[in-house]
Amino acid sequence: MPVGPELSGVVEAGRSASAAPAVAPVDPSVARSWLLVPGSADGLGRRIAASAADAVVVDLEDGVAAADKPSARGALAEAVGSGLRPWVRIADVASDHWSADVALLREAGPVAGVVLAKVESDRDVRVLHDALDGALPLVALVESARGIEAALEIAEAPGVTRLAFGSGDFRRDTGAADDPLALLFARSRLVSASRAAGLPGPVDGPTVARDPATLAEASRHAASVGMTGRLCLREEQVAVVNASLSPSAGELAWARDVLETLERHGIRDGSDLPRIARAEALLGAAEVFGLDAGDAGRHRSDYA
Repeated sequence: MPVGPELSGVVEAGRSASAAPAVAPVDPSVARSWLLVPGSADGLGRRIAASAADAVVVDLEDGVAAADKPSARGALAEAVGSGLRPWVRIADVASDHWSADVALLREAGPVAGVVLAKVESDRDVRVLHDALDGALPLVALVESARGIEAALEIAEAPGVTRLAFGSGDFRRDTGAADDPLALLFARSRLVSASRAAGLPGPVDGPTVARDPATLAEASRHAASVGMTGRLCLREEQVAVVNASLSPSAGELAWARDVLETLERHGIRDGSDLPRIARAEALLGAAEVFGLDAGDAGRHRSDYA
């Protein structure tokens, strides 16, 4: 698929630019914070490179006005040409902008992956997967009642590595309140479908409020349901989300004590196995996120 004339010069210029050093990203299967940066944002490349988010997603969809989409695609091509490797959120397959977004992905060089907006069936995913020759990992953003009902078939579609929840559009579609209880079924459905399909826990929708306490509470609720990531709208949300979706000092102390007790006394019965799995998962996450489990205080485990 050739790019349009508004992009071709930018793509070529980007390819000839000296590559910027890239920071090794957190594996997307465990990424906690997914920062959405509009492709039309000033200093797009600088914002991508400077972000502390586990994954940066350049938004070519709802975050960019229709008139600004060509220039946003050009800015993304330039950033990719300089060596940056963000994720990219593109328009849904029924949109007038989808073909241009896909053409850019085919021509501009490697990106980390694609977030496909407004996924309602496995067909949406298959169309994109085929258009990109299966070359990129896909995060399916589910934003409607139809999408929630088709969550398992979407999760099992080729190329899908994670599900994400478009909570704002889902509320507009269903009339649900912005309330944890009102959205509990949708979140739980995505968690269950992800597990059934062998995917990591899904990425929750963003919190609009600027209050860090509100964001932390919402993130802890999402984690309690089984979600393991969260979309962020602003850089200042990243640290709160990362902290809320990381093992706490108390959890790490408990995990370390469980495994140390196991070494001393062995497995007593089958009821110990879930605790061991949980402990290993917590310590594994600590290693991935650079947390020092050795600094965690002592905790009396259920074994003692």
